Amino acid sequence: MLWLTGCSPPPASTEDVTVWQPRGTWSGRGSQQTDPFISSTGLLRLTWGTRGASTGAFKIVVHSDVSGRPLLTAVDTRGPGQDVTYVTEDPRAFFLVIESDELEWTIAVAEGLPGTRTQ
Repeated sequence: MLWLTGCSPPPASTEDVTVWQPRGTWSGRGSQQTDPFISSTGLLRLTWGTRGASTGAFKIVVHSDVSGRPLLTAVDTRGPGQDVTYVTEDPRAFFLVIESDELEWTIAVAEGLPGTRTQ
């Protein structure tokens, strides 16, 4: 009988990561209020884009769906463009108010959830 010692595999290393889970997508032209969505972490990623008139205004305001009050302005820009905006708030139900003048727009909201990656 043969016994080997010291041949166990090295322990796996882990890394904390953020997993992005979709909460909603919307598109339109002009101003609009989105459907409410729930975030259990309060970490939100807003991926947005606009196209149209070069001088059109575009704003995204994050609201509490509980009280209806505005919490923060996530985006306030003019003209066509695209970007990703990160928002950190207390966990709760939210909705967005989009104010758009002469621009077509799209918005995707994802919630950041904690995860662990094993390497």
